[in-house]
Amino acid sequence: MKFTRDELRRAMLLYAVTDRSWLGERALEQDAQAVLRGGATFLQLREKNLDRDAFLAEAIQLRALAQRYHVPFVVNDSIEIAQACGADGVHVGQSDLVGKDVRSLIGPDRILGISANTVDTALAAQAAGADYIGVGAVFGTATKRDAKSLSLPQLRAVCAAVDIPVVAIGGITAGNLPSLTGSGVDGVAVVSALFAQPDPEEAARTLRALAQRMVSGHG
Repeated sequence: MKFTRDELRRAMLLYAVTDRSWLGERALEQDAQAVLRGGATFLQLREKNLDRDAFLAEAIQLRALAQRYHVPFVVNDSIEIAQACGADGVHVGQSDLVGKDVRSLIGPDRILGISANTVDTALAAQAAGADYIGVGAVFGTATKRDAKSLSLPQLRAVCAAVDIPVVAIGGITAGNLPSLTGSGVDGVAVVSALFAQPDPEEAARTLRALAQRMVSGHG
């Protein structure tokens, strides 16, 4: 599935990043479907501890799910799994770029998302062929304990520096999301604000409405 830049920009609105640590008795596919039903506009599979076969099987399931809901699907960090499952693309961190040309590895047609936390790293990501940038952490986050929070002016500077879509990530909740209004971001990437909730579908519905208001308020 190919996405234009405008479609990708719109897909940043509510960007869901999976986290199996909150699942309990539920299956990841079940929760992923719930957040997509609730209005998530992008799906990233993030796995740190699964073996390759289990990771690939899960990626194939989630790719099919994302296609059913017509949203982009990327795999975090693993170019191999992204290619093997037929994902729309891959999301990588700054450390994954060292000594690699990720764009040439995945080809011209797959989505490339790159993490950044400064204007310089955002510009470098754009130059490396990124289709979008994930910027953060915008608030304190339990997912990455060493991540420092960005101020609103810093976030605004990153958004102004690049031409590609920008999604904010890191500690975003329904309570603090509205404070990102005016930053210039195209949407929010969330983990526990979806997958740690007792009703992920309702959480997605609430966050999407808030994100829509935030983006509309950029003026």
